[in-house]
Amino acid sequence: MRITRNRAGAIGIALALTLSVAACGSDSDGGSSSPTTEAATTTAASGDEALSPTGPGCAAVPKDGDGSFAGMAQDPAATAASNNPLLSTLVTAVGKADLVDTLNGPGPFTIFAPTNDAFAKIPEADLNAVLADKDTLTKILTLHVASGRMSSADLEEAGTVTSIEGEDLKIEKSGDTFTVNGANVVCQDVPTANATVFIIDSVLMPSS
Repeated sequence: MRITRNRAGAIGIALALTLSVAACGSDSDGGSSSPTTEAATTTAASGDEALSPTGPGCAAVPKDGDGSFAGMAQDPAATAASNNPLLSTLVTAVGKADLVDTLNGPGPFTIFAPTNDAFAKIPEADLNAVLADKDTLTKILTLHVASGRMSSADLEEAGTVTSIEGEDLKIEKSGDTFTVNGANVVCQDVPTANATVFIIDSVLMPSS
């Protein structure tokens, strides 16, 4: 499913304008994660640093076309995700929650994007039930979004960030492993036109 570029509606704009920047920082994590062969770069909102996607999961991202890093950097977050085959279940969920306009809005955002395999960890019956419950689905998806375009260095410096759902997300780094509420970041610092995306291997769940 390809999501076309849509102008953010009044609700999406109001949400974006009321969000506060959760954190800022400095040096990039880098680590020994494999760099991509087609590394898109963008200027982070927190400074002049250029972001280059890194991590073991980056190799699965298309090397060219709209779903590549360079292609995703040209589009707002929801459109960029719709072009990436790793994120098709997330795209479906965002559509069902009517969050496309919000995520394609002005932002800026930091987004923790679960892969299809992350959603596949949820039993099928439970996943279908969540997809059919807009309120629950919205609560889960907004847990994956924070205000402000943050890099991996910003997140590591902050230690925690507040999602637009309202719950704090714990950021941890051990060796080359970078986690958000326990979910492994498999590809970090992915730029889109209005967000920095961190691709994760598990779906985050609200504490209540």
